[in-house]
Amino acid sequence: MERRLLLVFALTFLAIILFQPILRKYGSQPPPEEKKPQTTLANPPVHPLLPPPPEATTGSAAVSRQGSSEAETVIENDLYKITFTNRGAQVKSWILKKYTDDQDKPLELVNLAASAKYGQPLSLFTYDEPLRAKLNSVLYEPSLTGVARAPQEISFEYADPDLAVSKKFHFEHNYLVVVETLVREKGAAVPALPMWPAGLGDETSPSSYAASLIDYQYNDRVQRLALKKISSGETIRGPFNWGGVTDQYFAAIFMPREPESAGMVTLRNSIDIAKGKRQNPEDTFKAEVLGAAVGNLQGPTSLRLYVGPKSLPVLETVNVPSIQNDHPDLRALVDFGWFGILARPLFVWLRWMEGFVHNWGWAIILQTVIITMALLPLRISSMKSMLKMQKVAPQIKSIQEKYKKYSMRDPRKQEMQQEISALYKQEGVNPVGGCLPMIIQMPFLIAYYRMLGVAIDLRHAHWLWIHDLSAPDAWKLLPIGIIITMFLTQRMTPQAGMDPAQQKMMNLMMPIMLGVISWNLAAGLNLYWSVSQLLGIVQQVMMNRSSLGREMREMMEKRARKAKR
Repeated sequence: MERRLLLVFALTFLAIILFQPILRKYGSQPPPEEKKPQTTLANPPVHPLLPPPPEATTGSAAVSRQGSSEAETVIENDLYKITFTNRGAQVKSWILKKYTDDQDKPLELVNLAASAKYGQPLSLFTYDEPLRAKLNSVLYEPSLTGVARAPQEISFEYADPDLAVSKKFHFEHNYLVVVETLVREKGAAVPALPMWPAGLGDETSPSSYAASLIDYQYNDRVQRLALKKISSGETIRGPFNWGGVTDQYFAAIFMPREPESAGMVTLRNSIDIAKGKRQNPEDTFKAEVLGAAVGNLQGPTSLRLYVGPKSLPVLETVNVPSIQNDHPDLRALVDFGWFGILARPLFVWLRWMEGFVHNWGWAIILQTVIITMALLPLRISSMKSMLKMQKVAPQIKSIQEKYKKYSMRDPRKQEMQQEISALYKQEGVNPVGGCLPMIIQMPFLIAYYRMLGVAIDLRHAHWLWIHDLSAPDAWKLLPIGIIITMFLTQRMTPQAGMDPAQQKMMNLMMPIMLGVISWNLAAGLNLYWSVSQLLGIVQQVMMNRSSLGREMREMMEKRARKAKR
């Protein structure tokens, strides 16, 4: 049976790998039409370097360029609305139009509270702190003010007798922005790195702040730095293909033109955030906000910036030609964890089915039905194994009684185990056979947990009374359903070789334990779990009425009568 179990796992993984081309063909979104570039998510062509600004010269003949007053420039397309200010030539607001916040408003991806304290997106980082403060506070001369539609280019220039700064941005129809910066101080180029300094705007709760990371990749190697591994001001030197700030569902990722000369400065700061919707100033929690500055550590910086969702179909369209592997894109931002070999195909399959039923909740239910039916042969095999365990239970008890007088450290205890093993072998019994369906189902359950934790498609996805399948069930109906179905399953499933008193305790403790575990899990995961349990009850009823099930029941009742005597 152990060999069969390993064979089942091997065949499962082999089937998943073999079906990858089919899932990729039919599960991915259709390519965008060339006639409608405003709806495409494909990459823009590589934008050529914009001409550098005129160098500032020292002395009385120096050229001075700066803004006369503070002004705003708004760049928008179908995906975002970005508001620049010429004070510091940085971003005040970055709204994603296709996503909403907890109040059902368009999602602001700038963490306004943290940015007001630690800096705004696309400000510049230099190791010289006074220079950094000046770069991010002076009034630049913008090439464009007011509102403009992408594709669009905008530049900000500043010059005085000692300093010349150029910041240029190119926007297309997708989530990518070409960023080019050049800073010269007294004629010499100064490294000035564009940064996203203070977290992301969807971070509003302690758990969302705790989920923030700094990720970067070089070819096949992906590094994910959690809070405890990050110190503010630390420089990570390249090469790397991309790096930046991420959280559970969104990311601000820099892709340098020259990975070998790139560097990333990590930023970590704390901020007090009010708890709850009432925003009581006395009821706060301390949150850690992460930021990153990326660019050329030797001089002018040229890179692309992706600011948007960690949506697998979108990330797969972002070409990163410097990555030397089979997937030169940003798909590695979605971390499916150790069970990615299961989680990613499950998600592709789930997305494909959602295209038919047009609801993520019903797609989860349909997928659960298929998986549960596929595991039915294993459940039947489990019942046969439990029946054999029931038959040899008296003999096992007799062997245990014979060696009862010896302590666990006595070498003769090993003889008991050898006799039991020989009995198992003689009768063809697998002691773990009854656990086989749960063993097989656990990888799917863990893969579902990872998938739902990173799948932005389920964020704010509705199903019946549930408003967000990626969040816990507010009414707790699904966890309660798991407790009830688990209790019924325990009562209905024959449990071989177990004392009746111990069996009663397990029938109560197991549902309570699983209810506690599922209480605050994502509703989508609990939906999968509860539907699977419900289908398991239906299967168990059918099997209990079969000849195999009746035989097991008779043996259990006979054993219970003997125990009462």
